[in-house]
Amino acid sequence: MEEQLKRTPLYQSHLDLKARMVPFGGWDMPVQYAGVMQEHQAVREQVGMFDVSHMGEFRFKGEGALAFLQSITPNDVSKLKPGRAQYNMLPGNQGGLIDDIYIYCISPEEYLMVVNASNIEKDFAHVQSLITPEVEFSNESDQWGLIAVQGPRAEETLQPHIDVDLSKKKKNSVFFAELLGFPVMLARTGYTGEDGFEVFVKAEQAPALWSKLLDLGIVPCGLGARDTLRLEAGFPLYGHEFNETLTPLATHYGWVIKDKEFHGKDLLVGQPIVRQLVGLTLEKVPAREGYPVKSEGQVVGMVTSGTLSPTLKKPIAMAYIDVDALDKPLSVEIRGKDAPAQRVELPFLSK
Repeated sequence: MEEQLKRTPLYQSHLDLKARMVPFGGWDMPVQYAGVMQEHQAVREQVGMFDVSHMGEFRFKGEGALAFLQSITPNDVSKLKPGRAQYNMLPGNQGGLIDDIYIYCISPEEYLMVVNASNIEKDFAHVQSLITPEVEFSNESDQWGLIAVQGPRAEETLQPHIDVDLSKKKKNSVFFAELLGFPVMLARTGYTGEDGFEVFVKAEQAPALWSKLLDLGIVPCGLGARDTLRLEAGFPLYGHEFNETLTPLATHYGWVIKDKEFHGKDLLVGQPIVRQLVGLTLEKVPAREGYPVKSEGQVVGMVTSGTLSPTLKKPIAMAYIDVDALDKPLSVEIRGKDAPAQRVELPFLSK
C-alpha cells in the first residue's frame, strides 16, 4: 500500500516554486529548488530559508514542568531561564535516545519542546507514559508553521521588518515579536552552522509569511542543502548518528549528559563504549550511509552520513568505528574498492 505522506502548511508554496518533492520521515518535503550547491552557498554566504514545519512542538505547563523535564532529559534544564533555548535529549529504555530535542523556556512554568518530525508520535507516547499529574502536557505540532532563516545576512535582512533589536538577541535567545506584520516567536538557533533564526508562526499564516520572506530576497532551500550544511557543521542526525541503542557518550555530544538523575540514565551511561563517532575525509568519491569502514583489511565500523562538502570541496563523512581502531589507518569500501580515509576532528567546518 502506498504511504500517505503528510504535508506542511507550506506544501503548496513549494509546488508553486517548482521544488523537487521527496518523502522524508513520512512527510512530502522539498529536497531542492534551484539546486543543492546553489542553496548551500546561499546559506553559507548570504541568507536562505527552510520549511521545517514538519518538526513537532510539545508544550509543558504548570508548577511541576521544570522538575518533570529535569527527570526525563540529561541536560540541566534548571539552567534554562525565560527567553532561552537549550539543546537536549530524550533517553529511552535501550541505552540510547528516543530523540534529540530543543527545549525553549517561555516562563518558569511553561516550556516548549521541539522534536524531530519522524519521531513525533513516538516521542509523544514516551513523554505521555512518564508524565506526572502536576504537568499540563499537549501536542501542538499541527498548530505551528516553522521557518528557519539561516545565513550570515539573516539579522540584517530581517531587522528592518521586525519590532525588536535583533543585535541584542544572543545565540539561543527566544523571544516574541511582530515580523512583516505577523505575530511570531523567534529563536536564535538553527541546524546549519550559521547564524540565523527559527521563526514559529501560526500554521495558517505560514504561507503568507513565507511569501513575504521570499520578497526580501531570502533564498528557499531544501533538505539537500540542509543535510550538507549540517554535516559540515558536525551536527548529528537522528536515525543516522543517534538511535535508541547508541549512547551519545560515544559522540562529540557527550557534553549534554550532566551529572544528575534522569530517566534511562543507568542504561545510557552504563553501557561500554566499543565504538566511537568520528569524522572522516576522503580524496575523491563520497562515502554514503552504510558503507563499511576498514582498517588493515578488516571491517572496523560503518559510515552513518556522507557527502561531498560544497565548502571544503572534498568528501566528508561521519562513522562509528571500533575504539581500538581509532589510531590505525582507515579506509572506506566504496563500490568494492577501498578508498583511503583520514580521521579528523568534528566539526568539519567551524564558525
